[in-house]
Formats: sequence, C-alpha cells, structure tokens
Amino acid sequence: MKLHLLAACFSTTVLALSFGSAQAQDAKSNVTVVLAETVDVVEPCMAARQDVGRVISENVNEMLVEFDYVNGGLKPRLATEWSKIDDDTWEFKLRPNVKWHDGKPFTAKDVQFTIERNKNKKLSCETGGKYFGGTEFSFETPDANTIRITTKPAQPILPLLMTVMAVESAEATPADEFTRKPIGTGPYTFDKWDIGQSIVLKRNPEYWGEKPQVEQATYLFRSDSAVAAAMVDAGEADIVPAVSVQDATNKETDFAYPNSETTSLRIDTRAAPLNDRRIREAMNLAIDRQAMLGTLFPEQAKIATQLVVPTTIGYNADIPAWPFDPEKAKELVAAAKADGVPVDREIRIIGRNGQYPNATEAMEAMMAMLQEVGLNVKLDMYDVSVWNGYFVAPFVADSGPTLTQSQHDNATGDPVFTAFVKYATDGSHSMVRDPAVDALIAKATSATGDERTKLWKELFAKVNTEIIADIPMFHMVGFTRVSPRLDFKPTIATNSELQLAQIRFK
Repeated sequence: MKLHLLAACFSTTVLALSFGSAQAQDAKSNVTVVLAETVDVVEPCMAARQDVGRVISENVNEMLVEFDYVNGGLKPRLATEWSKIDDDTWEFKLRPNVKWHDGKPFTAKDVQFTIERNKNKKLSCETGGKYFGGTEFSFETPDANTIRITTKPAQPILPLLMTVMAVESAEATPADEFTRKPIGTGPYTFDKWDIGQSIVLKRNPEYWGEKPQVEQATYLFRSDSAVAAAMVDAGEADIVPAVSVQDATNKETDFAYPNSETTSLRIDTRAAPLNDRRIREAMNLAIDRQAMLGTLFPEQAKIATQLVVPTTIGYNADIPAWPFDPEKAKELVAAAKADGVPVDREIRIIGRNGQYPNATEAMEAMMAMLQEVGLNVKLDMYDVSVWNGYFVAPFVADSGPTLTQSQHDNATGDPVFTAFVKYATDGSHSMVRDPAVDALIAKATSATGDERTKLWKELFAKVNTEIIADIPMFHMVGFTRVSPRLDFKPTIATNSELQLAQIRFK
C-alpha cells in the first residue's frame, strides 16, 4: 500500500500542485490548508460537518461561547457572560460594539434568528439536527445585548451547546436556503469560493478582537493523502489536517494526537435482514478489528464499544468489546436463515470518500469480512454530497438494507451531542425506533450530576448490547502535517475547527 501511494504521489504531484504553484507562499503571512474532501457547502449551520467547520467555525462565523480544547471549560466569545435564570432559562450577555462583516451591528435578534434557522426543517441544518433535535426554544430580548433562552426540556448544559452553533446575521443570511457567501463577525471574511477548487478567506480589518497574524488563507482539496502531504514538503501548502498513518513519516512536520472521533458503521435496524438482532450481532462478530490496527488504522487507535470516547461523561466501561468470532457469526446467520430471515438479500455499505485516511480500503476490508460469514454485502463509495442523503434524514427512499460509514466527533464531553441525533426516533442520523430509548434520552438530557452520568451509561448499554444499533470500530488518532515555518500544534479541536487566529509564524 505504501509503495502504491508513493508512486501515486510522484506521478501526480505536478498536476496536483499546478494550482498550488500559482498560490505559492510569496506573502509570508498567507497560509494554504489542504482538506481531504471537497467542501460542497459553505453554510455555517453545516459547520458540524468536519471540513466545513475547519473553514467557517470561529474564522468567519463565531460562536456565542468557545470551548477551551486545551484546558477544558468554557470561554467568552460573542457572549461575555451567561447565567441560569431558572431550571429552563439561561441569560446571555452579548459582547457590545461587534459588527458583522457588512458593517451592521451584532444583536440579540441575530442569536434568535440563528437558533430558529438551525431548527428550520426545510434546511436540514446539520448543527441543528445533531445538537438541538428534540429541544424547543423560546426567547426574550430585554435589550439588544441580552437574550434569554428557554428550552423544553430543560438544558442544564445550554452554554456548552452554544459552543457548536455558528451565529449568523439575521439581515444578511437567507432564511430558507443555504448561503453561498457567509457574513460573520469573525477575524476573517469570506472572500472567494471557486467551487470544487478552492476557498479564500481574508483577514477582517474591523475585527473586534486581537489582530491575527495570518492575513489570508487558501483552502485546497486533495483526496490523496500522499499528494497532500507532499505539498507541505514542497512548500506549496502549510497544513494538512488529516494525513494517513502511512504518510505521517516526518517527525519534524507530523503531529499525532488522540482525537474525539469514533468510527463505526450505522446499521439500518428497520430493514430485513438487518432488523433481526442475530444478524446485527453476527456482523459485529465478523469484524477483525485487531487486524486493522497498524494497517488500515493507526496502531494508537483504540477499539471502540460505543460512539463516545472514554473521557465523555456517561461512557460505559462495562460494555465489552466485540470479539472476532466468525464461526459464531456463521451460526447466527444460519439460525436466522432457518427461521425465514432473508439473509441472502443484498446489504449495501454506503461509504464516504475521504471521510478519514484509508476510508475506502477499510470499507473494502469490512465488506470481505461480512461476506465471509455468509452475508450478501456490496460496497458503494460516494462523495459527501451523495453520502449525506443516506446518512441524514430524510433518507434516500427505497435504498434497501444499508450499513452507513460514519465518523462521529464528540469533543466537548457530554453525550447530549451524541444521543439524540444518533438514537432518538426523531434524530436526524437515527435508524432506531424505540420508545424506551426516546424516554431515556429525554430523561438524561434534563438530568444533572451523578444521575446524568448514570442515565447516559444506561443508554449506551441499551443501544450497544441490547439493540446493537452500530458496528463500532475505533476511537481514532489524528495525524496532521504542519509546515516548519508555522508555530502551530493540532489539538482535539482540529477535527472540527482550525482557527487561523491560533497560527503563528516562526
């Protein structure tokens, strides 16, 4: 595999760098970032999608509250302070004298507009669907710089939820369609989008905060990890947020870090033969996860048992990892077949190109393992725009039984960012339909302290051992290549945002 990638690197570098040559680092204060996926939308309410967030979040559009990924805890951003008024209501004081990029003032009406827009079902906003699903909002605005947000059910961690919502201008943002040129309050303005080729951000001279060192950022898209890594070596790029383990070979430029991503295959529990628990168990037993460590996945990755990482409250350490037991898997498939379950029906793996390094190879390996235990499995790899139709409700109609490749990021430490979207009946990624699960999620969402932790543990035990809603794979380790001319080290945040203001030059 390494020889193949190296050959691809040398044979395609000239073509891959042709655009980069025109964007060479003439200006010492400009940077080029290479992303693995083509960014197909620049809508801030889609910033929960990895590479959209790396461009938009805290660069163009800012959050009310910022999560401190290095030290933990919350920091003021567009809100300077927040307080709990009662069990259902939080008050946020907004930073005064902040201007949108078009010169209009930032006010409480923009915050209300943003939340309502994220909840707009016509838009299918990923941030709203993932993090605000199942929550109803109402608002009071005593003055232009104060907003009181009431939630039903109560959200005891509402300030934490505000760390994932990019605020948008009520005047400049279309209410019922995605914007193509976001207007923000951040340290960078959205300058140019050459669809399929590049995005350019420029430093905002009127920014309310500290002036960043980076003047301009150009984002390029290269799906080949070896090519992207070579661009840094050639001086044609500065940061590649995600390189594959086989390409992370330079100790001077490559940084490994444990991240908050968990890879899995989501099971469509609604469609035969996947609606039979024995088949879902068999699929988990069919996967040799250990064999993929150090080959398709970094050896530092950890075998997952649930969709949250061990540092998340409510992580259930009592859930055992699935053993590799193909013989038992074959027995379960045979037993289901004997009972009339249509085990010969074609099951499609819906893969996503470039979702993580070696994404295609990993899906090919899993397809072969599932076929080995007697299941009729086919792999379809798609770009994110097509894959999204299978992954986010309303799902592609009449798609048949599917296993959808997934990588879930929960960097902020509470399962509220995972549970509803993945497992509730109305969750935008969920294929589970279980009233007991819905009730447990609602109860845990409103709970606090030890009770909250206990209820989340119960939920993960139910969906992972009783229902078997997923094929959990790995808690991931990330590799980022950074140019020697930069003073920048990736953190857990690099999975979902890449703040240009944090970059310094040596």
